[in-house]
Amino acid sequence: MHTASTLARVTALAVGIAGVLAVGHVNAAAFQLKENSAKGLGRAFAGSGSAAGDASIMAVNPAGMRQLEGMQVQGDLSAISFSAKFKGTGRKPTGQPQTGGDGGDAGMIAPVPAAYFHMPIGEQAHFGVSLTAPFGFKTDYDNGWVGRYSGLKTDMKAIDLGFAASYDVNPYVSFGASVFVEHLTIELSNQIDFGTALAQARVPGFAPGSADGKLTVEGDNNAVGWTVGGLFSPDENTHIGISYRSKVEHKITGGDATFDVPTNAAAVLARAQPGNFVSTSGKATLTLPASATLSVTHNVNDRWTVMGDVTRTAWSTAFDQVTIDYASSQPDSVLEFGYRDTTFVSLGADFKLSDTVTLRGGIALDQTPTTNAHRDVRVPDTSRKWLSMGVGWTPSANTEYNFGYTHLFTKDPDVIIGGTTNNQGNSLNGKYKVRGDVLAASFNYKF
Repeated sequence: MHTASTLARVTALAVGIAGVLAVGHVNAAAFQLKENSAKGLGRAFAGSGSAAGDASIMAVNPAGMRQLEGMQVQGDLSAISFSAKFKGTGRKPTGQPQTGGDGGDAGMIAPVPAAYFHMPIGEQAHFGVSLTAPFGFKTDYDNGWVGRYSGLKTDMKAIDLGFAASYDVNPYVSFGASVFVEHLTIELSNQIDFGTALAQARVPGFAPGSADGKLTVEGDNNAVGWTVGGLFSPDENTHIGISYRSKVEHKITGGDATFDVPTNAAAVLARAQPGNFVSTSGKATLTLPASATLSVTHNVNDRWTVMGDVTRTAWSTAFDQVTIDYASSQPDSVLEFGYRDTTFVSLGADFKLSDTVTLRGGIALDQTPTTNAHRDVRVPDTSRKWLSMGVGWTPSANTEYNFGYTHLFTKDPDVIIGGTTNNQGNSLNGKYKVRGDVLAASFNYKF
């Protein structure tokens, strides 16, 4: 048999697909989340590191705790509705049309909670605790869809528990820092075309698509990151926030790779490549990107406040390449991602309608790190424009309720996947219809 030499290529299909140990391309842009505040959402997160009266500022710019009054707690809940519908065709390695449907709506409706506690320490210091979800994404396609070899399910969540402290040098200058523990969980899956690999190895009875298997990878890790920032107020009406969030390096050492191999293919593989395509553990290092934010807020008068934000996220250094190391005999692989650095720009305003009601609005431009050359089915991401609005209600001096809504305007992104070893020679060509809406509510209580 010629299976031993030819089936060496089959290892590449598992190695490529098993990039799921490193998340692959798993929403701000890609799988970054800004949704940590209903008040912030209402103005497209303009003023996230400089505006007064929102406890979420401690997660963006700890120095901004100077803008918070007394001891307080705040809880926020956002609901993200994300729709991703594929329309296109696929080709088998032989050039014949690929079987399968369009995968249904791969999007989801997902809750994103956040919680904050702030306590002043003396006249000039502050302490805060935050619970946020800065990264997360999920797509889930129908089994047997036309792009099944590129992805079935992608589910990633990152939750941060942060501890922040700041010091007010004077009423116009403050500095702060926070340390957070980040818990990352990943689950990804896609099908494997063993039929193509075995047909290329001239094993009788096999053809492309005749022996589909499946790979599911799960992993989790805890890692530590930090944020530093400053808040500078040239006068009592203008506030400028500058902050930097570190990258976070997750070393996943106990990931589980589960291979489901059809019985007929398993018999051949067991003889040709014993020890491969068996459920095993693995390890990889995944780095979530650093970001820097410049935030400005200006009180025009007693009723109007305007604000703006610019955030730059360093995707290119975090998602350059990832090495997958299996505990089994399958060789390591170096995965290239091709993400580019991105910029998020937003402008917003608050209008105090009365002593108890505040109206908000905002717009934003949110750049995607993906390009046509590197976009895949796991995260069919595209640049988007935000249109946001919100309302705040303060029925008493101690309680405040806020509601925010954002609609994302998007272009329909292309996905062009060539017939490479990573998907066993199967290709995919099509376009996504991507839509997104976010609704959020919050409650703040001052003791």
